[in-house]
Amino acid sequence: MFMLRNVTKYLFGDTSKESIVEIPQGQLYLVRPLSPKGYSELIFKDAAATIRRTGQEYQYQLVVQRAYEEGEEELLAEEDGDDGAAEALSADKDEKTFLLDQGLHFRSEVRDGGEAVFAWRDLSGDPGDLYEFVCDRSVQAPEVGTFEMVAIKCQYERKFRKPQEAATEKELQQFNFTNQTIPSASALSAPTAGAIDHPTRPKAIEESLVKQTQKDLSSRTTKSRSSDKEVTHTTAPPSAMTPKGAEVLAKERAELHLFDFPSGSFMLQDRSVVATVSEVGRWEYWLQITGEEREWLGQPVVADINPVFNFEYLSFIFNHYTEDGSAYSWLLRFADQETEERFQEGLMRALWERLNEIKWTKSTDDERQYVLDAFQDLTMEDAENLANEEADEVEEEVEQDPSDSQQAEEYDSDESADDVITKADDGNTNSQLAVGYKHDRSFVVRGSKIGVFKHTPNNDLEFSTNISKVETPGGKLFSPKKVMLHSEDTDMILQNEANPNALYRMDLEYGRVVDEWKIHDDIPVKTFAPEKKFSQMTGEQTFLGLSHNALYRVDPRLSGNKMVESDLKQYTSKNAFSSAATTEKGYIAVASDKGDIRMFDKLGLRAKSQLPALGDNIIGLDVSADGRWVLATCRTFLLLIDTLQKDGKNEGKLGFEKPFAKDSKPQPKRLTLQPSHVAQFHHETKAALSFTPARFNTGVDDKETSIITATGPFIVTWNMKKVLAGRKDPYTIKRYDQEVKADDFKYGSDRNVIVALPNEVNMVAKQSFKKPTRESIAATPRASGRFGSRLRKSDVVNSPY
Repeated sequence: MFMLRNVTKYLFGDTSKESIVEIPQGQLYLVRPLSPKGYSELIFKDAAATIRRTGQEYQYQLVVQRAYEEGEEELLAEEDGDDGAAEALSADKDEKTFLLDQGLHFRSEVRDGGEAVFAWRDLSGDPGDLYEFVCDRSVQAPEVGTFEMVAIKCQYERKFRKPQEAATEKELQQFNFTNQTIPSASALSAPTAGAIDHPTRPKAIEESLVKQTQKDLSSRTTKSRSSDKEVTHTTAPPSAMTPKGAEVLAKERAELHLFDFPSGSFMLQDRSVVATVSEVGRWEYWLQITGEEREWLGQPVVADINPVFNFEYLSFIFNHYTEDGSAYSWLLRFADQETEERFQEGLMRALWERLNEIKWTKSTDDERQYVLDAFQDLTMEDAENLANEEADEVEEEVEQDPSDSQQAEEYDSDESADDVITKADDGNTNSQLAVGYKHDRSFVVRGSKIGVFKHTPNNDLEFSTNISKVETPGGKLFSPKKVMLHSEDTDMILQNEANPNALYRMDLEYGRVVDEWKIHDDIPVKTFAPEKKFSQMTGEQTFLGLSHNALYRVDPRLSGNKMVESDLKQYTSKNAFSSAATTEKGYIAVASDKGDIRMFDKLGLRAKSQLPALGDNIIGLDVSADGRWVLATCRTFLLLIDTLQKDGKNEGKLGFEKPFAKDSKPQPKRLTLQPSHVAQFHHETKAALSFTPARFNTGVDDKETSIITATGPFIVTWNMKKVLAGRKDPYTIKRYDQEVKADDFKYGSDRNVIVALPNEVNMVAKQSFKKPTRESIAATPRASGRFGSRLRKSDVVNSPY
């Protein structure tokens, strides 16, 4: 077999593709020859096996993915009901992933009936347990041989940390386990001892493979070499000057890799560097990476480095920004987990101290562990009640047909059907979006105007009306800083930055402000939130208000000041409250510019729980309807927190209901873009990450299955099931040609997204979002034709909106 080791050169050559080789059809079994659990279990009746790159040099995965027939997935979801909750959240429901390592003892054989089988150890199972992928009879012998050869070379690269082209036949022989038997995968009966006759691999595989590849191997290799010459790989920029350090927080040895934009993978730069984190001034810290022959890089430790620690691969990935504004993505690989843990604590100490301006040693052990957990690439415990959602839906990546407009109509004040102004001349842009719950309407704020759009049954937006002047009852024009729908979507509460101690009520039926509510003489309104998550669907009149250090209830029915004094919770310290959100029962989450989060079961009382700050200020907050999940938005990442307590005297209670024990704070999940994607975003836009407030999809009878936010011209949506399962591909993106100003899901579904651009409003199908790749990130959005001089309303969405 090893005489054919050159056959796979052309497969490895195209590094732009995630998948290297695939067996398109087969069945996956788990075989337990020695286990009392049962001899054999059919995992996937119909599946495909793929060998993929991981984005980290010399690391590959064997992936077996379940295939559904049309309609089968939806049928299974309906059959599962509540009993399928655990299964729906399992990471293994639709895909099994294995790191290609020598320890798998990966091998293949072709049985007497011509059936080809791949087998490998179940490293998490009992001794003797095997996974077996039984290929469909349509799979040809050359495909089997190529697949196994690729697997062998992937294992070689992982072990020796060098390209497979350098492998000798003797070195590849280490990964040949064909002498180990593969028991028959049968769900009916187990074979008797000694009955397994290990068939040898037919010579036809190798002979056929030679015939298939020898004809074109030479030409393909030539083409590959020719194309390689044309590619300019990413090179490391010069290192910044290293400032003098006062204290070393971490100093560890590692391998250094640089993300290569043309190939889309990390390339080894230096096999041995020293990574040092040091304090260089008051709350100033520096990361320096030094090799034996050169200084590789130096940069301040700031939030924009976007740190990600992955202990499975012993790696640390981060972003690096140069003085000219260029962005790079680097990877450090450590020798063992202990080394990485020491480096992680030093780096996180530096980042935390810079952001909080408090010494790391002054925080408690629990607070420090909370911070470290947030920056690890961890799998969260699954939510038992998240399985009846539609998160398992097949998310097809489709290009939208312009004829399926899913766009709002462009309009101006005269609502001309033919002559459309494509850009307003008032100097304003769209800034805020409010999506109706009770009625199918969306409201877009643009300066002192508000556009109203109707949601049609076929998931389009249709212009309804334009509220052309937002002004106080006294006739003074203003641009709302924040808006919130209220009282069955018949009213809108507006905030005027020029009058911080008051709020305004707009009657949406008449399209004008009818009330000015004085909240308090001395306590201003920084932000506000509904009494309960779905209060805007009811006639509830009260709502919540926040100042920088106070939380209170507002009742517009009171005479004089509208603050309910008995429900005021005021702090003497400067807590810098920034945002709030409520659950269906009225539990309250409050976040601050310091980054901490408080959870209340009632207004006016002390918080039941308080979660430590990671350092970054929180700019947005959302809570699932049942209170299980808290979603906080920081500038460069999101934070997903499970509030359900798993053990102790308060087991089964939410953090809103009972306080977390000192030693059992919830494990936060930090949602961020992969550093390589961040670098590509920056490369395309020349702008740093800056997320809009993230939101769950929502509906009275709907479970939260998706999360949406935006940064620059990109909308990003996370799949909750993938996030909780620790999947490496939990988010998809959609790029526009302008900055996304505001975004939210249509009420009652996560399948349609409403987007406000500076001069345009759209409703788009989530199916049109794509996996983040070099192509989808760099793709120039297709022009919609909206810059023409005379357009039909059915073609365009923009006007002032």
